[in-house]
Amino acid sequence: MKKIYTLILLFLMLCNTTNSFAQGWPSNYNGVMLQAFYWDSFTPSQWRTLEAQSADIANYFTLVWVPQSGRAANNPSMGYDPLYWYDQNSSFGNEDQLKSMIQAFKAKGTGVIADVVVNHRGNLTNWVDFPTEVNPYDGKTYSMSSTDICRDDDGGATFNWASQNGYSLSANNDTGEGWGGMRDLDHMSQNVQDNVNAYLKYLIHYLGYTGFRYDMVKGYSGSYTGQYNSNCGVEYSVGECWDSSNTIRNWIEATKTNGQIQSAAFDFQFRYTVRNAINRNDWTYLGKQNDGSWPLMSNNYDSGNYRRYAVTFVENHDTERRANSAQDPIVRDTLAANAFLLAMPGTPCVFMTHWMACKKDIKMMINARNAAGIHSMSNYANQANNTNYYAVRTTGDNCELLAVVGNGAATYQPNDNWQKIISGYHYVYYMNKNAEQAWVDLPSGEYDGQQTATLTAVSQDSGAKLVYTTDGSTPTASSTAVASGTTIDITAGTTTLKVGLLKNGSVSSIITREYTVSTFEPYNIDIYVNTDAVGWSSVNFWTWGGDGSHTPANSAWPGDKVTTTVNVDGKNWYKKSYTINNASDEVNFVFSTNNGSPQTVDIVGINQTTFFEISAATEGGKNLVNQVATGISQPTFAHERSADIYSIDGRLIRRGTPGASVREMTSGLPAGLYIMGKKKMVIR
Repeated sequence: MKKIYTLILLFLMLCNTTNSFAQGWPSNYNGVMLQAFYWDSFTPSQWRTLEAQSADIANYFTLVWVPQSGRAANNPSMGYDPLYWYDQNSSFGNEDQLKSMIQAFKAKGTGVIADVVVNHRGNLTNWVDFPTEVNPYDGKTYSMSSTDICRDDDGGATFNWASQNGYSLSANNDTGEGWGGMRDLDHMSQNVQDNVNAYLKYLIHYLGYTGFRYDMVKGYSGSYTGQYNSNCGVEYSVGECWDSSNTIRNWIEATKTNGQIQSAAFDFQFRYTVRNAINRNDWTYLGKQNDGSWPLMSNNYDSGNYRRYAVTFVENHDTERRANSAQDPIVRDTLAANAFLLAMPGTPCVFMTHWMACKKDIKMMINARNAAGIHSMSNYANQANNTNYYAVRTTGDNCELLAVVGNGAATYQPNDNWQKIISGYHYVYYMNKNAEQAWVDLPSGEYDGQQTATLTAVSQDSGAKLVYTTDGSTPTASSTAVASGTTIDITAGTTTLKVGLLKNGSVSSIITREYTVSTFEPYNIDIYVNTDAVGWSSVNFWTWGGDGSHTPANSAWPGDKVTTTVNVDGKNWYKKSYTINNASDEVNFVFSTNNGSPQTVDIVGINQTTFFEISAATEGGKNLVNQVATGISQPTFAHERSADIYSIDGRLIRRGTPGASVREMTSGLPAGLYIMGKKKMVIR
């Protein structure tokens, strides 16, 4: 009998553990998420490309949100036109590459978040037919029919078509907002629920995803997200409840199952407030958390417990400034925006373009957040607030962090209890001196050229010193000792820097930084322009940006005229070449014809050989431009042996090996464009 009671107790404990596991988002979560894509990021967000960067990313991010990975209705596609759920061959790679990428991150302690698009779904041949698929996780066949489509889909247009063609829709109207782009699924349908539940378990247990980002959750009742998460027991779930009111908090509440919240939500109010502060150049907006405009971050709601479910962000793929349209971007001060984001509670989600452009600063900010021990439910308080700057004090588990952001951030002077640790354009971070920590401002990573690291003692003892080693050994009281503020050079090669705080002959708070420093070699890029769609007989190249060396030879508008073409893959292209001089160098373009009219929209941030087609479509009177993948039919290999391999942006990828062939040297590298032996090389 005792054994029976023990088994019953064990069963109840397991049930309770599973129930507590699926609570939408962990309590006191101290991680940071990366959105590893932007609109049309078909090259940088390839699964193999992300896997190649997994070590660097996993050093700073605990979660990585990737594009919807199933085969979509269109190609290429960002995945928001889902068609197949179990065919994982997308614009970002195939299933094997996807699973390899997920496992690479998981092995480094970072989970991958799936983009789940179940509000709507595409059709095969008509308005109402869906694929029939076998789920490789449970071996069952799944399908949907016309009766799984909301009766009021597409404002009644789908119902009219179905009636005229002998199909029936669901008897239920949509439980949320409609969207006319695809068929809105009826989540009241048991068949839809069965399909979604099976799909989510497949994402977790077969593909290896750690959690979900639900797209367009206002399209159906939040209760269904709660049911789905409870059914599969997922720990990380965040919904795109795009709103600027209490709707977000209400949606979080709607996901409750058995009284427990089942999902976090993106904090759009946080994003809107940061946007307003920056775009209107009025930093007082950041001090209004408790006036009702920040329902998730405010202290006025549930004693701040909604912060657990606030995934904060300052930009994403739907708000960014895209090449051909503005959307709703933050127009400046993205560094200050990220400094505020990463100093606040909630779970910060960093946007990929910000990460790519500002890695060093963002890494330092994340290091500071981690050193202070800030988590999703940390407390914060306004320290100073005016038009020119805003200062917020956040209390972590280890110490307090003071972040000052705004065009006047450098003018703010805190009292003597604070030690400045990092600063950048329109932001400064201070740490409370009672932290008693060693600090290094140069974050771990790969760098081009010699670097300088500043060592800082964050201590109430003004005489505290620092001891350090550069060979990976643990510093002791007899190691090299320096005063706070000392700088040391990090030279070419691999360096493991360890720094400790030295007080009263004792060493504490040892931190480690890993550096790989290489020397960038300039390379040439070719820019090809095709005008078949518009019939231009010449192209003017107007150029600017980067290191300032890319001004056209004809410095007056419309720039350098090219009248001859080269034939590549059966098309004629106008071509010019440019030199990329350093790892952050790039070229921006406007193409035109005649004396500068008509002209194209701006094309920015180009640092590799690129093919552009001028479109007949216009925006604001300017021709749109399509970037196309063409012109390189076969891989071109350098002849040198033993040459180092660099990424196109100058990062050292692999050291040359004496006697190794090019094919041996490139084995296992992700598809992409590389520099080897001062020549461009394409790996497919």
